[in-house]
Amino acid sequence: MTERHIIRPSEANTRDVFEYALLRVVPRIERGECVNAGVLVYCRAQSYVGARTHLDEARLLALDPAADVAGIRAALGAVEGVCAGGEAAGQAAVDDAGRRFRWLIAPRSTVVQPGPVHTGLTVDPAAEAERLLDLLVR
Repeated sequence: MTERHIIRPSEANTRDVFEYALLRVVPRIERGECVNAGVLVYCRAQSYVGARTHLDEARLLALDPAADVAGIRAALGAVEGVCAGGEAAGQAAVDDAGRRFRWLIAPRSTVVQPGPVHTGLTVDPAAEAERLLDLLVR
């Protein structure tokens, strides 16, 4: 039997709502197959947006032996750069965390695509990003 964690009212008040989406690599759009390669996390209350990525090259190449691994790594790195802000974010550097998250989760027809947005509660959104990367990607 699994043990359930019940959130007490005092505990719920110390946690903030966060949103997250998986980053998927779809090497051949026509086949619809994908590999989870990262996670985006946004927490409005803490003005946090972050991305953690991990590309399993063996899984990717099993789906498409001709996949552009370097290009996909560059695209994943660009997502991390937009989240980090500063010069790495390019024009998005002047946008707030929420706007950058919304831009990154917008549907697109590229090889690196965001999945649907989910929500949760957290004390530490950066730690949540690591936890989700371990759980859903690695």
